[in-house]
Formats: sequence, C-alpha cells, structure tokens
Amino acid sequence: MCQHQPRCPLASAPDHEAASLVAFHPEQGWGLLCNGVVVFDDTGALLPDGRSTPVHDMPAHRVPMRQAA
Repeated sequence: MCQHQPRCPLASAPDHEAASLVAFHPEQGWGLLCNGVVVFDDTGALLPDGRSTPVHDMPAHRVPMRQAA
C-alpha cells in the first residue's frame, strides 16, 4: 500500500502507528494508515489481520486525530 519514501513501517512492526494517515474521519474517531492499520482516537488500533492493540499512551510522534478548532 505504501508509496512513501522511505516506506512507512509495516502493520506488523512495533512502530506501525508512525505510518502516514491516508483517510481521516474525526467525527467517527478513526483514521486509516497507509499500512492498513485503523487507528482510533482513544489510541487503540485494528491491524489488517483482525488483531487489535489495546489503548496505550500516545507516542510523541503521533498527533491527536481531533481537528484543530
């Protein structure tokens, strides 16, 4: 999926949330990363293989998905 250079981390990588956001639905609280991971505004995530990741502290590189006022 990823066309970025350097390529974004794979969905299976520990830093998978560093991938670029390709779809953004703040009104619904989720976004799609270019590696196929769906991230939620509570910091949980759904991986392409159906596994989920628990809510966790937000990494410093990740900007909250809420739109700025």
